[in-house]
Amino acid sequence: MLRVGLTGGIGAGKSEVSRLLVEHGAVLIDADRIAREVVAPGTPGLAAVVEAFGEAVLTADGSLDRPKLGSIVFADPEKLAVLNAIVHPLVGARSSELEDAAADDAVVIHDVPLLTENALAPLYDLVIVVDASTETQLDRLVRLRGMTEEDARARMAAQATREQRREIADILIDNDVPLDALHKRVAEVWEDLVRRARTRSVEQGSE
Repeated sequence: MLRVGLTGGIGAGKSEVSRLLVEHGAVLIDADRIAREVVAPGTPGLAAVVEAFGEAVLTADGSLDRPKLGSIVFADPEKLAVLNAIVHPLVGARSSELEDAAADDAVVIHDVPLLTENALAPLYDLVIVVDASTETQLDRLVRLRGMTEEDARARMAAQATREQRREIADILIDNDVPLDALHKRVAEVWEDLVRRARTRSVEQGSE
């Protein structure tokens, strides 16, 4: 098994890269998706969030009001740290369960938005960083996600810098390119990952 950490700044296009890798055959463990699951209605995770931030972060049907919570934590590093301390251990436990279910020779992609911020690179065999300019990120967040420029800049400022992400990259995928160029680059990366996974599987089998 090859354990790959995949990260990138908000709006860099990491989700498109992960989708393409899955099309090639990767096993995807999506931290964002799991993070939503662990705070679903009726979970201990949601109860802990409400205890920390109050019932104002709930919608009328009792589910988590993610935009409301986001507006609270992304403007306040201390509150963001409180939220992360609740959610990250739950996400980690669920991710381990999913990884244990993968095949021995699988390429397992851990899609982790805050991999850089939480110094998680050593947990993986290698790290892929999806890179885009600040201007590209801002344009995508405003134009495609409907954020205000102020909200978009606040989300970006709450994350690691572009330079910090690039420093931990074993493989860099430039996403300031046309879609067909991105597809070609991801296909090249996938071939590399498959070779690495096969080599690792043989090495582990001979131990």
